[in-house]
Amino acid sequence: MLIETDITGLPVLVIGPTGQTDPAVRRYRRGGAQVIAVESASGLTPVLAEWARVAVLVGAARDWGQARAALVGSVLLVEEAAPNAARGRVVLVGAGPGSAGLLTLDGLRALADADVVLTDRLAEVGDVAALAPGAEVIDVGKLPGHHAVPQTKIERIMVERALAGLTVVRLKGGDPYVFGRGGEEVAAAVDAGVPVTVIPGVSSAVGVPGAAGIPVTHRGVSHVVTILSGHVPLEDERARGLAQLGGTVVVLMGMHNLVPIAAALERSGLDPDTPAAVVERGFTPDQRSLVGTLGTLPGLVERNGAASPAVIVIGEVVRQSEVWARRAGARVLEVVG
Repeated sequence: MLIETDITGLPVLVIGPTGQTDPAVRRYRRGGAQVIAVESASGLTPVLAEWARVAVLVGAARDWGQARAALVGSVLLVEEAAPNAARGRVVLVGAGPGSAGLLTLDGLRALADADVVLTDRLAEVGDVAALAPGAEVIDVGKLPGHHAVPQTKIERIMVERALAGLTVVRLKGGDPYVFGRGGEEVAAAVDAGVPVTVIPGVSSAVGVPGAAGIPVTHRGVSHVVTILSGHVPLEDERARGLAQLGGTVVVLMGMHNLVPIAAALERSGLDPDTPAAVVERGFTPDQRSLVGTLGTLPGLVERNGAASPAVIVIGEVVRQSEVWARRAGARVLEVVG
């Protein structure tokens, strides 16, 4: 159950056998309630019964007649089944591309139940400690060219905590499987015999262009999308394939290689007048779009000091940003070059 009502300061008792109350305690604390866990029927004292306004009976506690008799008529009773997810597990959660509102309900539930959260620089969900009350939060974020916590160490921490019986959430920007090394982290959990699940997230490859009014596909314009990692310059052979394929090209993590990427595409026959854009800091208050062409975009980026995190979009769909800018109540910061 995900708590969305304002329960700030509400006195709540969570009653149930040892080991079964933790998820409910986390959820109610995340909602701002004052929570006390009671793990036996005899532990429910008259003082606690009088203090509480809500009592959550978890698992076998639903049949604790003594506890129910002490509470009925004086508090709101809520019944929950015992948690069926094994402790000692890894959950990869996609946080989306930069706005807490893009985190899915399943992602919120996973955070509320976490014992440990390993979070990334691009996982912008606000106060992680508030979303995962009581959890250990470990920042393993990476900067371009600087990995303070190497990937192998991230996987080791993740597995070690899970093997110790903890629920570990690996919170990642965008979607875990789109240039997020999610496959490697799943493999590490599987190799260690740790249960693992993946909760998808909104990928910046689709979401960030959309935030600037650029659909990566558009009827009659583009029915093909190619997503590239911009960590390395684009080889000429691959650039020729992209130029021949047409459609939309989306480049992630490519700002430092924008010049050679654009040059490779032009050498391979892509018209330098092809519309192109950079969308910086998508879904944040500082979002900005730089719109030009394949030939002019590198200069436009340099003159305006554009920097990561940003998504590069190349293709005729970029023209749709002009439509977006004309919508009612539009507040779009866009530089056209």
